[in-house]
Amino acid sequence: MLIYSFLIVLKVLLAIIPLLIAVAYFTLAERKILGSMARRMGPNTVGLFGITQALADGLKLFLKETVLPSNSNVTLFLLAPVLSFLLGLLGWSVIPLGHGLVISDVDLGVLFLFSVSSIAVYGLILGGWASNSKYAFLGALRSTAQMVSYEVSIGFILVCVILCSGSTNLTDIVLAQKTVWFCLPLLPMFVLFFISALAETNRHPFDMPEAEAELVAGYNVEYSAMGFALFFLGEYANMLLMSALSVILFLGGWLVPFDISFLKLIPSCFWFALKCLFFVCLFVWARGAFPRYRYDQIMRIGWKVFLPFSLGWLVLTSVFLIVMNWLSF
Repeated sequence: MLIYSFLIVLKVLLAIIPLLIAVAYFTLAERKILGSMARRMGPNTVGLFGITQALADGLKLFLKETVLPSNSNVTLFLLAPVLSFLLGLLGWSVIPLGHGLVISDVDLGVLFLFSVSSIAVYGLILGGWASNSKYAFLGALRSTAQMVSYEVSIGFILVCVILCSGSTNLTDIVLAQKTVWFCLPLLPMFVLFFISALAETNRHPFDMPEAEAELVAGYNVEYSAMGFALFFLGEYANMLLMSALSVILFLGGWLVPFDISFLKLIPSCFWFALKCLFFVCLFVWARGAFPRYRYDQIMRIGWKVFLPFSLGWLVLTSVFLIVMNWLSF
C-alpha cells in the first residue's frame, strides 16, 4: 500500500514539475515574441539570451514581502490565489499527452474539465471580494460574468465534439480522429472554441477584467509577492490547458499529421507538445495584434453571436448524424 501511494505521488510530481517549468517559460516566450512583434529585444540580460529570466522573476516574487490589506478578509484573501492555482493544475490530471500517458483516464474527462473551469470562477471572485477594494471587486465581477458567458458557448462546442466521437473520454475523442481531425468537419466550432478560450482565460482582446486604465489591475490589484505569482501561474496554466484541450478536441491529440511511417517513430508526446506550441503562439499573437474590446462588446459577442451560432451548429450536427445513421441501415 505504501509503495502504491509512493508511485501515485511520483506520477503526480512527474506531471506537475514539467507543467510548472512550461508555465514559467511560457511567460518568457510571450515576452520574447511580443518583443519581436514590436521590433525590440525582449528579456536578454539574465542568463544566456535571457533564458533564466523566468526563474529570476519567480525568485523575486518568492522573496518579496506579502502585504495584507488592513480591511481585507485575510483567510479568503490568502485562499483565493491558492484555489486559482490548484484548479489550474487539477485539469491536467485527465489530459492524455500520449496513448496511456495520462494521470487519470476517466470516462467523463470532458465533464470533469468543464466542472473544473466552472469552479475556477470562485478563486477570482473570492480574491476580488476579500481584498475589500472597489477596483478589485469590479474586476472580479467583470471576470466572473465574462467567464460564465463564454462557458455556455464552450459547452455547446464540447457537445458537438462528443456527438461526433461518441464518447466523453478524452483518449477516445483522440482515437476517433484517426481518419480525419475534427478541425475540418467542425471548422466553425474550432474557430469559435479558440476565441472562447481567449475570453475564458481573460486574454487579449478579451482582457477587460484586467483593464489597467479603468481598474488599475483587476481582481489581483491588492496582491503582491506569492499571492500575485499564484494568480499569474494559474492564468498561464489555464492557457496551456485550453491549448491542450484544443489539440485533443480538434487536432487529433498526439496523432501524427500524416500517415507516414518514419513520422510514427517520433514519440507521441512530441507531436502533442508541438501542436500545443502552435496554440501558445496564437495566444501571444492575439495579444500583440488586436486592440481590446469594450466590455459591452464582449458581452454582446458572447450572448448574441457565439451562443446562437454554437447552438445552431449543434442542432445541424445532430440532424446530420441522425440522417447518416438512418442511411447506414
